[in-house]
Order: sequence, then structure tokens, then C-alpha cells
Amino acid sequence: MHSDGVMEPADSMAPIAPGGRGAESLADAAYRRIEEMIVTLELEPGAVLSESALTGRLGIGRTPVREALQRLAKEGLVVVLPRRGVMVSEINLARHLCLLELRREVERLIARKAALRATAAERAAFRKLADGFAAAAAASDDIAFMRHDKTFNAMTLAACRNDYAAGAMALMQGLSRRFWYRHYQQSLDLGRCALLHRDVALAIAEGDEAAAAAASDALIDYIEAFARATI
Repeated sequence: MHSDGVMEPADSMAPIAPGGRGAESLADAAYRRIEEMIVTLELEPGAVLSESALTGRLGIGRTPVREALQRLAKEGLVVVLPRRGVMVSEINLARHLCLLELRREVERLIARKAALRATAAERAAFRKLADGFAAAAAASDDIAFMRHDKTFNAMTLAACRNDYAAGAMALMQGLSRRFWYRHYQQSLDLGRCALLHRDVALAIAEGDEAAAAAASDALIDYIEAFARATI
């Protein structure tokens, strides 16, 4: 149910400070930074990655970088080429549409279960978030929309209380965000997209499972139309 809100790129040239970000491991930190560089197209599709170059760029050892690349390969953001190294995967519309088929089913489940299981405090937060989406739509404020979208993603995954559904979404998020980042400035109808998010948030706030499922499907319908419009 997220439109893959675009992150604000960090300074990816800055080395990772050991012990930073609380208990985050070096492998997690390397994954986060490399994933961000791929999603924001700092590392372009088709680029061949060198473990040694990434090690120097991030200021981190080979083992955490290798673990990060293995995780990114599982998510489809990189491809391991035997005896050649690791390549950033290409952006492929046909494969992205297949991804959306799966996202539709998983996100409908997440929306339904969030509507069923959200606490009173979470429902109040969803109502406030719906107002934020409506305001972003009225003002055509893409920065506010993307911030609300990031909050929305985290809230729905927490409220559905299904770790397996959250895990499935985690495997799809990087590819989805990268596609979004590539095309959103050219093809996005911000107002419509924000209001579709609002509808899901309101249905969850009201505890209406059927309405949440329908609103989630309507949002994925738009995201699929957005993807096809990039051709």
C-alpha cells in the first residue's frame, strides 16, 4: 500500500562510523547504504560492483560488504555473475508488473489485518495521517507526501501484526522504491496518489476490513497504471 516514497539520499561517500545507529551491525549498515545508493540510482542499473571499491567507499571491511551484497542479491537488486563479480540489476517493466501482482495480494492482506488489529492509539494515528495525506494532495507537496508515505508504510506493517507479511514486503520494497525513484517526477499524479493513501488510512482507522482491502486494491491499480505509463 505504499507508493514507495523516495528517500532523501545520504552522503554515501562518508564512511560508516563503527558503533553508530545504536545496535546496527556493520553488515546492516553496509546493506542500508548500498541499498540506498542502488535505489536512488547513484549506482546505476548494469553497473558492476567491486567489493574492494565499496569497502573503501564505505570505510568498512570486506566481510560486512559481502554479506550486504548477498542480501541485496536475494532481494533482486544485484545479480551475482560467476567469475565476474556483482552487477546492479536492470530495471525491467515486465518483471516489475509481476512484482506488483504479488504486492497486490500481500498489501491487501496487510491492510485488512491492520484494520482488524490496530489499537485505539494506532487508529487515531491513522486518522491523523489521513489528514496529512489530504493536506499534501491539496498543496501538491511532494516532500510532505513522501514523509507521510514512509510513516504509513511503517504503521501498516506494525498494525497488521504479521511478521511473515512484513518479511514478504521487505523483499519487494527496494525494487519497488527504485522503480518509483526512476519515474515519479515524470509520471506521478501526486494528488490522486495521496488521496488513495488517505483512503487506506481512513479504512484502517475505522476498522473496516472490506473497505481497507478495496482501498488497497485501488492504490495498487494506480501504481500499476503509473508503471505502464512509463513505457
